[in-house]
Amino acid sequence: MSRPAVTSPSQSPAPGDGAGELAPRLLSGFCEVTLETSAPERLKRFYCECFGCGVISHDADRIWLACGERARLGIWTSGAKEFGDRGGRHVHFALSASPGGFDQLTRRLGKRNMTFQGPVEHPGGDRSLYIEDPEGNVVEVWDFFERDPGMSDGVGALT
Repeated sequence: MSRPAVTSPSQSPAPGDGAGELAPRLLSGFCEVTLETSAPERLKRFYCECFGCGVISHDADRIWLACGERARLGIWTSGAKEFGDRGGRHVHFALSASPGGFDQLTRRLGKRNMTFQGPVEHPGGDRSLYIEDPEGNVVEVWDFFERDPGMSDGVGALT
């Protein structure tokens, strides 16, 4: 899998506005990703069983799962939510493996006879594995940020 390019906007940014620059002090990562499903319990079981996610809350139209220490995964039924939000189909998203977590996760999925691809080793030594959830979303688990240069340079290493 090729690394995404960090591109600058086509127009020149105003001096000092940070456009087109990596600005880790403004963002620290993803807070949440939301998936839409007609079978929320099935999707909840998948993420809890495969990735060890814990249930934060469970309402009639949505379930929130803990996805690491600072992120959550929303599993929503279809239909409008507050602020005009909807779940929506995702094609692919990646979870960052915790230190030592990648190998544990690979063993965990193998013990549960889950079908997945990988580990795939990328140039530089970082690895990914890919699994499809019951709704057809491709979930990548990537250890880039626990290995150099991802650990030392963060997203700057992706440019």
